Amino acid sequence: MVDGDPDEALVARCLGGELDAFESIVHRYQRVLFNAAYRLLGDREDARDVAQAALVKAYEKLASFDPHYRFFSWIYRIAVNEALNPRDRRRPSAPIAADLPDGRGRGLDAAIESRERSDSVQAALLRLGPEDREVIVLRHFAEMSYAEIGGALGLAEKTVKSRLHEARQRLGRLLGPESAR
Repeated sequence: MVDGDPDEALVARCLGGELDAFESIVHRYQRVLFNAAYRLLGDREDARDVAQAALVKAYEKLASFDPHYRFFSWIYRIAVNEALNPRDRRRPSAPIAADLPDGRGRGLDAAIESRERSDSVQAALLRLGPEDREVIVLRHFAEMSYAEIGGALGLAEKTVKSRLHEARQRLGRLLGPESAR
């Protein structure tokens, strides 16, 4: 199995009966799907469930993938739909409990301040609507380009920029004076 194969080649191999080709897809996308779900939901267990469910659904629906589009856009959309599915998920109400920074080269006060800022940002992010949260997560946590976000969400690049600008404005208002730091 070659993990460097393009997504389309892995999909073709899987559809051709090489079921272990899907293992490469899992290795390639499991972490990014988990991270996106984690930022959308704010809960590690829910994020693991979403990433796993998205990969299972992708496997089951692999024959419906259109190779004219990016595979990541397709599988990401499955994950977002899983994350935002109201019958299976509750809207998050608490910030993510992140690990404390190790404090290398910084005092305890700086580490605590960093943790508090991170918790405040996450709490504000979770208060945003799904569309706002989605573009912020893709741009700032998945580090996708505007074009990649547009492909994943089925939006024009100009629309992505506009939506991201508005989402950042709303996030800034939720953070209040903290956002000026």
